[in-house]
Amino acid sequence: MHAARTTTTATPQSEPRTDRFHDVLLLLGQLNYTWTNTESLLIHMIAGLAKVDKETAIVIFLTLNTTRARIDIVERLTKMQKTPAVCRRDILEATRRLSEEAKLRNKYNHCIYSFDPDSGRGLTQSMRIFDSREEIKYGKIEELDDREMRRISESIRSLGEINRMFWAITDRYEFPR
Repeated sequence: MHAARTTTTATPQSEPRTDRFHDVLLLLGQLNYTWTNTESLLIHMIAGLAKVDKETAIVIFLTLNTTRARIDIVERLTKMQKTPAVCRRDILEATRRLSEEAKLRNKYNHCIYSFDPDSGRGLTQSMRIFDSREEIKYGKIEELDDREMRRISESIRSLGEINRMFWAITDRYEFPR
C-alpha cells in the first residue's frame, strides 16, 4: 500500500474530507493519552503489592519496557499468597480488562496510516508478520470507517472505567499515591 497524498490547504469541497482526517487523528490522540494515563496507574499497583515506595515502583515500571511485562509483574505480585483474595480479584479484573484494551491500542500504534484527501477514506496497514506452516502474511489492510471509529471511542470510554478501577483499588487498599 502506498501512502496517500495529503494536502495542506482545504477548499470548500475538501473540508469535510479533511475534517475526517483530523477527527481520526484526534481520536487516536485521545486513545493514546487515555491509554498512557491508565497504564501508568500500574505504578500504584506495583508499589502497594510489592510494599515499596512510589519512587521504587516507578523505577520498576520504567525498567519493564512493555505493557505486557508491566501487567505480568502486577498479576504475579497479585497472585502471591500474601495478597488478600478480594484484592486479588479486584486487581486481576482490572488487569484483564486493560489487557483486552491493549489489543486495539496496539493495532493503532503499530500500523501505517493512509488517508486519501479526495475521498476522505482512511486505511490502516498492519506492521505485523503472521507466520503459518507454509507462508507468511503481512501488511493486512483495513478500512478506518465509522465502525472502527466507534470501536476506538468505546475503547477510550472503557479505559476511563479501568482508570477509575485502579484509582479505587489504590484508595481501598491504601497503596502509595
